[in-house]
Order: sequence, then structure tokens, then C-alpha cells
Amino acid sequence: MKQRIIEIMKDVLEEQNIDINSTQDSLENWNSLRHLNLVSELEDEFDIELEPDEIAEMKSVQKIVDIIKQKNN
Repeated sequence: MKQRIIEIMKDVLEEQNIDINSTQDSLENWNSLRHLNLVSELEDEFDIELEPDEIAEMKSVQKIVDIIKQKNN
């Protein structure tokens, strides 16, 4: 799951240097519009619906992985 999330992020953010330690601050292309696109792609890929507070918390790859794991339990 983690690797799939990273692949989606690379595609949506048009950024190749993404790993588990990447954050919104460390990725230049991670802006508000791309964040919304990322949320949409993740919801489609993992068949989940993210709540507004979860979307607001998604500021790092690790946090995204944690939120999606929690949604899939």
C-alpha cells in the first residue's frame, strides 16, 4: 500500500523524489490544487472517503499512509 501511495503521489505531484519521509514543505509541487487532486486519486484507488479533518492532516507521506491504513481497517 505504501508504495502504491508513493506512486500516486509521484504522478499527481509530478515529482519523482518522493519517499516515506517526504512532507508538504519538502515538495515544491505539493500545492493546494494538487493536494485536492491527490485526495481524489487516493479515494478512487483505495475506495475510501476521506473526511475534511483527515484531508487537512495529510501533510506528509507517512501521515497519508497512516490515515489510509486506518480507513481500510
